Amino acid sequence: MTKSALLVMDVQQGIVERFGEDPAYLSRLREVIDAARTGGLPVVYVVVGFRTGHPEITSRNKNFGALPGSESALHGGGFAEGDPAARIHPDVAPQPGDVVVTKKRVSAFAGSDLDMVLRAGGIDSLVLTGIATSGVVLSTLRQAADLDFVLTVLEDCCLDADPEVHRVLTGKVFPRQADVLTADAWVRAAGK
Repeated sequence: MTKSALLVMDVQQGIVERFGEDPAYLSRLREVIDAARTGGLPVVYVVVGFRTGHPEITSRNKNFGALPGSESALHGGGFAEGDPAARIHPDVAPQPGDVVVTKKRVSAFAGSDLDMVLRAGGIDSLVLTGIATSGVVLSTLRQAADLDFVLTVLEDCCLDADPEVHRVLTGKVFPRQADVLTADAWVRAAGK
């Protein structure tokens, strides 16, 4: 029998602001989170975060290399400790008992203790949500599949800056390693 957890990845204020073209996204995600809690599934939040001064980042990293010298980083931003943009969006904020995992790269597993948290909880099945589809969701899906987790992706609880990339990933790439469902279909199934 599988034991599942819901991963809510990179739904941080600064990221949601950059991907705010779907006004119903947070309410859909909230419904999924509520259904997971009602069904007794652990909700694990994954956030990207760095120490002040970004000692974890090298300039060779194309995703994060510009952060240490950026204007926002010089003023306490850049997803460093205390940066308001790094906070989980209040519409989907964690509740007592939820786990928050901080990662240092794109995949939810990179530089975090996510695998340890999941294994300690006996979790062998993951429901993936987050921003961006071509970033944290893709990277986490690939690594989780290699770690033998059973995977579900909630396609309308993932966002990407490029709708065509989102469509190709959720329609053609992800189904090779995961079940791809809508939030509504998953919530209905979780309620049974």
